[in-house]
Amino acid sequence: MPDSGRLKRLGLLLLAGAVIIALVGVAWRSHAVSNESQTARAAAVDAVAVVHPAPAAPSDDLVLPGQVQAWNSAAINARTNGYVRSWLADIGDHVHAGQPLAVLDAPEVDQALAQAAADYQTALANQRLAATTAARWTQLLTQDAVSKQETDEKQGDLAAKSALANSALANVKRLRAMQGFERVLAPFDGVVTSRGAQIGALVVTGNLNAQPLFTVADVHRMRIYVHVPQTYSAMLHNGITAGLELPEYPGRAFNAELTRSAGAVDAQSGSVLVELQADNTDRLLKPGAFAQVHFHATGSVATLALPGSAILYGTAGPSVAVVGADGKVTLRAIKIIRDEGNVVRVAGPISTADRVIDTPPDAIQTGQQVRVAQTLPALTGAKAVPHAK
Repeated sequence: MPDSGRLKRLGLLLLAGAVIIALVGVAWRSHAVSNESQTARAAAVDAVAVVHPAPAAPSDDLVLPGQVQAWNSAAINARTNGYVRSWLADIGDHVHAGQPLAVLDAPEVDQALAQAAADYQTALANQRLAATTAARWTQLLTQDAVSKQETDEKQGDLAAKSALANSALANVKRLRAMQGFERVLAPFDGVVTSRGAQIGALVVTGNLNAQPLFTVADVHRMRIYVHVPQTYSAMLHNGITAGLELPEYPGRAFNAELTRSAGAVDAQSGSVLVELQADNTDRLLKPGAFAQVHFHATGSVATLALPGSAILYGTAGPSVAVVGADGKVTLRAIKIIRDEGNVVRVAGPISTADRVIDTPPDAIQTGQQVRVAQTLPALTGAKAVPHAK
């Protein structure tokens, strides 16, 4: 039989080997679990692309959309019922104040005027008779041939007949004025911009849904209305110049001057309405047109250029997501100075050293951990704006 001491040593060796094998297995499993945890955490962190804000040159120009309107514009409706006999002006025609634009047929008004004239003649004849009677009774009163009461009655009858005659005359004048409205006249010098008159068409006054017979616009000088955001309203004042750019005249700018401001911020839009005026001797500016208005305002505004895809729009306004050195996100509110499509000029608590996330997810929050996977090249800034000449 083997020696008992040798068996004991063999058992201890086997036990030690088993313990070593178990410890190695536990260590390997722990290392594998740790690697899996690190891989899972790395997969949970969003990979983002960042861009550094680029310095944009300060600009004295503020570009806003504006609407061009005529110096004066009037929608001309009929003042009497009738049928259109003829129209004498069409769109594009230059007309003068008082020039006939259309002629209406209103037989009811003509007949009513004839009747009113006859009623006036009747009232006038009764007034004359009452005047003669009152004069005779006044003379008889001096001879005590009639009573004072009867004389006063004749004087009262004269006053009543005179009032009736005046009323009939006023009715005649009213109907003559209505008859004069059978000729539709231009209210001022201008251009016919629309014509709704058609020969034979029935014209009914008081119809709010009726199309105007004509629209005449005075275009010798134009008004341009612009809504200026409250942030820049202090930069603009009466007398500053601006340039107008219209899509139908590429590369050409028209001079305009700011003439008045509403002086109040509209609660709905948060902007101040201002009016500019521009000479339109060459008739190139058209009523109703939209234009880009370049204000040559004083007070430069230094801005930073970012891609438009880097801006987050929320209920609190525009913001950007900045990645810190620890990889955590901070949302910072900014102001959009000018939106030029792919490039947005902004101002706010950011600098050229900040890493701004491009195309951030809408659900991104302050404190969220991200991983910078790519750094995009910085933009070159905003483009220059041409001045009017």
